[in-house]
Amino acid sequence: MLIADLLPPPVAAWESFRDHPEFVPHPAEALSLRSSAPGRRRQFANGRYCAHRALQRLGTPAAPIPAGERGAPGWPPSVVGSITHCRGYTAAAVARRGEVLALGIDAEPHLPLDADVLEFVAGPEERTLVAELLARRPAVRWDRLLFSAKESVYKAWFPATGLFLGFLQARVRFDPSAGTFRADVPGAVRAGARPPGGTPLPTRLTGRWQVSDGVVVTAVAVQPTEAETTPAAAPAAPASPEGERE
Repeated sequence: MLIADLLPPPVAAWESFRDHPEFVPHPAEALSLRSSAPGRRRQFANGRYCAHRALQRLGTPAAPIPAGERGAPGWPPSVVGSITHCRGYTAAAVARRGEVLALGIDAEPHLPLDADVLEFVAGPEERTLVAELLARRPAVRWDRLLFSAKESVYKAWFPATGLFLGFLQARVRFDPSAGTFRADVPGAVRAGARPPGGTPLPTRLTGRWQVSDGVVVTAVAVQPTEAETTPAAAPAAPASPEGERE
């Protein structure tokens, strides 16, 4: 499995390369979907199909997974997880809360990222790094990979901490040979502003990536040994107007 190869043993995953029109979401899931567009409903159903299969693989009792704040999946209380989908690929990953503190996965088509989108999601240093990597290792679309890595970081960060994280608040660097990346998020941390119930996370998150079958996949899994004692806190204002990001 593409996504399972990037995740530590406590995580259970499921992926699919096709649609699942036979799958009918739980009524609580369907009611939480804000869009009536056929394409969005298809993506949503595919994601819930993979999510329920991943929960089965984890050995967790069946439960609805409605969309919550900013579109984040509403997992059972004992579970952390993440869902991703792009054209031709859907995946979900879950773990028991306590074994994994935060989990984020993302998949994107292995295609160039529009220049205006890159400027929106990447700082000057990151754009320079992407240009250098594209020149040295053109077989990988580093611009698209950067976008995916930041999506995985956000999907791990927001559900755990309850704090919005803008694209420019996470600074990403890749290790091309190791297939890893790190994301520094110091701009999102201020002592004392963490929402009640939020989980403090390290200000440096690490992840893994790979490219296969025309898909870029990235993953971030934060285990208890990686957590710092400094609580995460909210930025003064969102750095970008993202909507729902499963």
